[in-house]
Amino acid sequence: MKYYGLIGRHLSHSYSRMIHVEMGCKEYCHTELEPEKIADFFKTHEIGGMNVTIPYKKEVLPYLDNISEDAREIGCVNTIISENGRLVGHNTDAYGFLWMAKNAGIEMKGKKVVIFGGGGAQLAVRRAASVAGAREIITVSRSGEDNYENLDRHADAEILVNATPVGMYPTPDGQIVDLDLFPGCEGVLDLIYNPFRTNLLIQAEEKGIPFANGLAMLVAQAKKAEEYFKGESIDESEILRIMRIIAGNTRNIVLIGMPGSGKSTAGRLLSELSGKEIIDTDDEIVKATGMSIPEIFEKGGETLFRQYESEAVKKACDGFGRIIITGGGAVKTEANFLPLKRGGRIYHLERDITSLPRDGRPLSKNADLEEMYRQRLPMYTRFRDAVIDVKENADETAEMIWRDFCENSCN
Repeated sequence: MKYYGLIGRHLSHSYSRMIHVEMGCKEYCHTELEPEKIADFFKTHEIGGMNVTIPYKKEVLPYLDNISEDAREIGCVNTIISENGRLVGHNTDAYGFLWMAKNAGIEMKGKKVVIFGGGGAQLAVRRAASVAGAREIITVSRSGEDNYENLDRHADAEILVNATPVGMYPTPDGQIVDLDLFPGCEGVLDLIYNPFRTNLLIQAEEKGIPFANGLAMLVAQAKKAEEYFKGESIDESEILRIMRIIAGNTRNIVLIGMPGSGKSTAGRLLSELSGKEIIDTDDEIVKATGMSIPEIFEKGGETLFRQYESEAVKKACDGFGRIIITGGGAVKTEANFLPLKRGGRIYHLERDITSLPRDGRPLSKNADLEEMYRQRLPMYTRFRDAVIDVKENADETAEMIWRDFCENSCN
């Protein structure tokens, strides 16, 4: 049988097989190889169509009979096919990046593009920006002439591209650059797709700057590779369809709102609709401390509770494809914003204040709930991606959230 699949060194987190199987390549597989096994692989496999990822995009070049113009310009390949018994290398990353930018409405023609990262990924981005007609293309690296110590010389950048792993899971707290340094920025593109929104993209969103993560590039380049495999075109609608599948499976649904707004009930029903695991941060606090919520308040007040809550939120956000139910005041802690936002689509559940229950809720018991809501509303507004008006019928509320998530999981 001819080989169809992906080779690389570490592939446990790759989405490639799922993407190519969705596009019809049922025999697509993942093959992890150590460097010394590359030669044996090409000797023992008859290639039908294959992809190549880190760290072998250049290492495979000696085994090829020819490479395409894009691959030659970029200096490496990520796709190999057999043509009349000869192995031909292509690079589909530039195509994927151009589709990513187009889908986000980000225009590079006539613009100054600054790329962060000196590795192989930036080569494909440079090629794509050149094809798109960028006015100027600058690569910023740690040790290059243009580096992170002299960014002020490029404060006029209009399009920014992160081609580094800074901000990528499992260390998502980093941010390659502060967008405040680029007052004329018109678009931000981050090649990272895990987490769904890096800190860089969250800042772009808060500033109202168009942005995109690397999921679009990943699926688009795979679509182009699959076209080489099949020798026929694939409709672009497949890119969006598969992006929705991946985002829907891996992105969290986060519920925020006033105490008693119905988050727990909606979360349980959403789990039944989606099959997603539920993580209730209040329940996790009780498990971790061995104390009830009222007992924690008695022991250390709200300060101690918020400390435990932040730990529970961070732990909940370490997973993917979950339903995360937060406490009513989780939005009061700034440290919760980025973890919840990076991997989740956040739903603010709104319910009539007069119908909110108070029992078992230390802060609600004797509080002026209208005043509490007034103070918290700006925080709910900042955190949320969507607002859901809680219905009398809880099933209807859950269905509204699930429908919105299915339609907007890529947004």
